[in-house]
Amino acid sequence: FERASAMYDNVTIAVLTNSSKSALFTIEERMNFIADACSAWTNIKVVSFQGLLVDFCKQNDISIIVKGLRAVSDFDYELQMAQMNYRLAKIETSFIATNPEYGYLSSSLIKEISRHGGDVSGLVPEKVLAALKAKSTQGGTK
Repeated sequence: FERASAMYDNVTIAVLTNSSKSALFTIEERMNFIADACSAWTNIKVVSFQGLLVDFCKQNDISIIVKGLRAVSDFDYELQMAQMNYRLAKIETSFIATNPEYGYLSSSLIKEISRHGGDVSGLVPEKVLAALKAKSTQGGTK
């Protein structure tokens, strides 16, 4: 987010509301975590959406989608998505290679480590760390 913030005048972080997935945190919690983590950058806003990302982009006059890539396997999938998004709505996609310090991280991996009592401090923001600990003491990590 920091790098996108430096590249673009305004950055909208669009968080998908997906009722078919069982997320560990509510959409509101996730948006609050992201907003808190990005509070240092005044040109970033966090919003939620439903449906297709390209429809959200068109409705909000967003012409470029920025995606982070961790590995070549991400690129295969994200390239197909970028090409489809361009086909559907002429929305461009910009790819940013993830900082190698974080390239191995994924939400699934963080949840798995946390679920088994592993230490994820330094891998997630402090508020997320506290929320993960609270969920694990309640038996809520999935």
